[in-house]
Amino acid sequence: MAWMADRADERADPARLWPQVRSILLLGMNYGPAEDPLANLARPERATISVYARNRDYHDIIKGKLKQVASLLASVGGADVKVFVDTAPVMEKPLAEAAGLGWQGKHTVLVSRTFGNWLFLGAIFTTAELPPDAPEKDHCGSCRRCLDICPTAAFPAPYVLDARRCISYLTIEHRGPIPRDLRALMGNRVFGCDDCLAVCPWNKFAREAREARLAARPDLTAPSLAALAGLDEAAFRQLFAGSPIKRTGRERFIRNVLVAIGNSGLPALAESALRLLDEPSALIRGTAVWALSRLLPADDFVALAALRMDGEEDMTVRDEWRLALAGSAGEGLT
Repeated sequence: MAWMADRADERADPARLWPQVRSILLLGMNYGPAEDPLANLARPERATISVYARNRDYHDIIKGKLKQVASLLASVGGADVKVFVDTAPVMEKPLAEAAGLGWQGKHTVLVSRTFGNWLFLGAIFTTAELPPDAPEKDHCGSCRRCLDICPTAAFPAPYVLDARRCISYLTIEHRGPIPRDLRALMGNRVFGCDDCLAVCPWNKFAREAREARLAARPDLTAPSLAALAGLDEAAFRQLFAGSPIKRTGRERFIRNVLVAIGNSGLPALAESALRLLDEPSALIRGTAVWALSRLLPADDFVALAALRMDGEEDMTVRDEWRLALAGSAGEGLT
């Protein structure tokens, strides 16, 4: 995540991003789910995809709407405008808090008293001088539900997130092998994580999203892990066309699917992981080794290693074989 540090000066001061800016309008868009986003975690043969990624890419949807508002502002007042949706070094959450949309909860996500924490944020920078709104106060109180539910203990303190342990970071941004000590904690989450969002008590005021393009696609609500593991490049691109998942790429996505397969406890899924041992990607092959070490009987896995390990040229994959055979990090063979 070096990109966060690369332009830190612009994040700290919007005028460095655009010297002409005089006011910033922050807008939120509700993407509340129609059902409990955590219900699918109990279905080990299925994949869990974060609520925000179950349909169209929100960047495209929100940017179009922001441009409509910005055009109206410019036409009425004659001011110059620029719109941003996660595409520039803009500190949307602190700005949204200052604008009164909500407050940054202990899980670092913006919480609204009207919509809970299911909000996309977008910003309109303008040269117009606009009167500021009153900031929102923190209403978290003594609650720590979001902190306590985190599967990987990614919150070392309230309001502090260690992205290196966050499942959303690991499944979306992280490019290499997922740390072995965190894999078993990820369950069947293959893209993002909604745990800390879903348990916020302010969601009692949340509403289901009204934007049709944000409604969950049936095929992405609880897709089969076996079906996802079988996606080649063309099928991956077709299934996730227009989705934020496509930007992560097939390699990392299949890596995530293999972690979920390894966590499933279902020997029937071993065949899906076995086929992926022949992938060109070392990242996929290495994760397939880990998944198989958790699904195959010990004797079968040792026999498989004897056939495959010596022919593996990539050292990271060979290390996966060695660590799996040794049962490192407390991961004994079944």
